[in-house]
Amino acid sequence: MSDFDGFPEAALDFYDDLELDNTKAFWQAHRTTYDEAVATPMQALVAALADEFGPAKIFRPYRDVRFSKDKTPYKTHQGAFVAAGPATGWYVQVGAPGVRVGAGFYRAEPGDLAAIREAIDDDRKGRRLQHLVSDLQERGWTVGGDQLKTAPRGYDANHPRIDLLRHRSLALSRDHGFAPYVHTADLLEHVREDWRAARPLVQWVVRAIG
Repeated sequence: MSDFDGFPEAALDFYDDLELDNTKAFWQAHRTTYDEAVATPMQALVAALADEFGPAKIFRPYRDVRFSKDKTPYKTHQGAFVAAGPATGWYVQVGAPGVRVGAGFYRAEPGDLAAIREAIDDDRKGRRLQHLVSDLQERGWTVGGDQLKTAPRGYDANHPRIDLLRHRSLALSRDHGFAPYVHTADLLEHVREDWRAARPLVQWVVRAIG
């Protein structure tokens, strides 16, 4: 595996064009650009992080259109995920808007979600999660994830951590956009520092699930 040298501008240009022409003909004509500017750098990036965080799953570039009204065949970004627990871990992607990192849990089985909510309800554990989320927000991370519109069954709508309890998934993300270092080897350390900053959040979820 070659060293990571950043994502070239061609990677962002590739996804800019793909958003305008998401067809098999375009993909076949530009497959070499995808392989050299997107796939190979992503493989090198996650390989460089593997010793500290573990092996990554690099997602396929093809969309699953079986149950979607949107039949465009290709994803407009390339993502990779490192699992620390069930549907829980670290994420990185590159697309037309640049590079973005993420961490948290993107879905939870009913039993796991019940365990997470039980931990949020616990005053000590719940305050800890609240602190971790706030700390990442202060560092420029954005809170996302699927949320109920109302309080989950069994919890008071006036619960001090009702916003966290409403989450069915909790994913925090931080955008690097197309900052100059995205195209250099320095991006590796930016992603590493972000994933380290999010490690306590990931560990909290893993412990909550047990």
